[in-house]
Amino acid sequence: MSYYPVLKCPHFSKFQLTIESVHRADNGCSENVHGLSKEQLAARQVEYIDISFPGKDGWSYLVGRCSADFSKFKSARTGRGPLLKGWQDSCKPVITAYKLMTIDAPYWGFGRQLEQAMLAGERALFLESHRHCFAWIDKWYGMTLQQIYELEQQNDSMLDERLVKPTIMVGNEHFDGASLDSEGISSKV
Repeated sequence: MSYYPVLKCPHFSKFQLTIESVHRADNGCSENVHGLSKEQLAARQVEYIDISFPGKDGWSYLVGRCSADFSKFKSARTGRGPLLKGWQDSCKPVITAYKLMTIDAPYWGFGRQLEQAMLAGERALFLESHRHCFAWIDKWYGMTLQQIYELEQQNDSMLDERLVKPTIMVGNEHFDGASLDSEGISSKV
């Protein structure tokens, strides 16, 4: 079992999000991979996420949609695909990523809404990241762990660069005599 770090927010000191992951070579049929107690099992909500269908909610749009059509996609290197109805029972090999999200937002008036927003956002992130993983199978299949680690480091660096530069999506007419430079920064003319 691998554990993600516990996410805490300085502005909401009581807020806590924990994500635990277990990967199994099955089609989602394992019952209690996280070893939950009877009370936890009774309280848990199970949601199946099928990577063959794109997310259609606002969160999927925000995290970035994978544009691959898995009903037509076939990996050149592995022969896997297309993912048609019932693919989980017919594809070999298949793996399931079991995610256990625990959210605690003990804030009167908006704690439940915060929990629901976080669940929806994480669901979209899980869906889109796993869709991309399958869509890019020909790029990573056959790589060594060291090569994958180097690719992760490269992607982390590119993401860091993108996060540093703000993106402004407005026209010049909104700045009353100001213009935008190539970086999207406003300056008086």
